[in-house]
Amino acid sequence: MSGGEGAPVRCDWVGIGDAEYARYHDEEWGVPHADDRRLFEKLILEGFQSGLSWITILRKRENFRKAFHQFDAEQMARYGARDIERLMADAGIVRNRAKIEAAIDNAKAFLALAEGDGLAGFLWGQVGGRPLIHRRRTMG
Repeated sequence: MSGGEGAPVRCDWVGIGDAEYARYHDEEWGVPHADDRRLFEKLILEGFQSGLSWITILRKRENFRKAFHQFDAEQMARYGARDIERLMADAGIVRNRAKIEAAIDNAKAFLALAEGDGLAGFLWGQVGGRPLIHRRRTMG
């Protein structure tokens, strides 16, 4: 953890001098929420992040939102071959067919969860409805 006098305490992974990453850390990362759509977006973006750095995905997030209809799961669940090709041609996102197809499958799973308690209800149910707080002393 780092932070000078008057500066917010930030995790070491944030780095120095990247305002977008710092804003993400300070305003979004580790902030609990229960909005299904927001959690769905995070799930999809995390899938695209696999094998890449989070900052790569964060810098492309607006492109992802446009490409995936603001992460509208109902629209995404109906994506077919033409949509997959459209996404594969979109240089603003990560163009990986397996990840694109997984995002579509995740939209279908998200809709199935919505018939119950939703994604937020499912996830929060795994931790008794409360965030787990880890008090690490170092990044190691």
